[in-house]
Amino acid sequence: MPKATLAAGAPAASSKSEQAYAAVKAKIVEGAFTPGYRLVLAKIATDLGFSVVPVREAIRRLEAEGLVKFERNIGATVAGIDPTEYLYTMQTLSIVEGAATALSSPLIGGTDIARARAVNEEMRKCLQDFDPDRFTQLNQDFHNVLFEHCPNPHILDLVHRGWNRLAGLRSSTFRFVPGRAYESVDEHEALLQLIESGADADTIEKAARVHRSATLDAYLAQASTAASND
Repeated sequence: MPKATLAAGAPAASSKSEQAYAAVKAKIVEGAFTPGYRLVLAKIATDLGFSVVPVREAIRRLEAEGLVKFERNIGATVAGIDPTEYLYTMQTLSIVEGAATALSSPLIGGTDIARARAVNEEMRKCLQDFDPDRFTQLNQDFHNVLFEHCPNPHILDLVHRGWNRLAGLRSSTFRFVPGRAYESVDEHEALLQLIESGADADTIEKAARVHRSATLDAYLAQASTAASND
């Protein structure tokens, strides 16, 4: 792997460990490093032009986030989708993100609505020649607009933690259930209309929770079908 290729996903950071973390995580999220891919620390360090020490620190951080696992006689590898972890994370996220969206709604102005709607239109365009990686990034951009105004920092922190846990899974999720992407775009517009109309917090929270839960339901249904066909 060329040095420039690996480093391209890493924004300017305050330390080499941060840069290594950002570079490797970007490759996992983009799907360039697939589940089971062996992360050779010396190779990554050489590609980045670093010593092994900051790369090891970055890998340990990714392990703590559940994106990397260590296997005996193999070393560090990219973790796959843990169905149980995915289930728990999505269930939790549906609750905390629903609450954050409802609390944000009175603070979401016309400019925010316009920005979210523009992102959703970009997502709709992605459906024509489906690009799951692009769709995933736009999906996060859309939801960021809806929950980032949440005035409760504790709830907002839980939302961010949930999205971080899903970072290595979301691209795979939309690849696994691409049909869910079409429904998601329509549900986004419905959420925006609720916020625009000044709907009460309970209604917005319920809509946001159902939207998140629908993705989980689609994934579980597809996983069950795949398992029965094996």
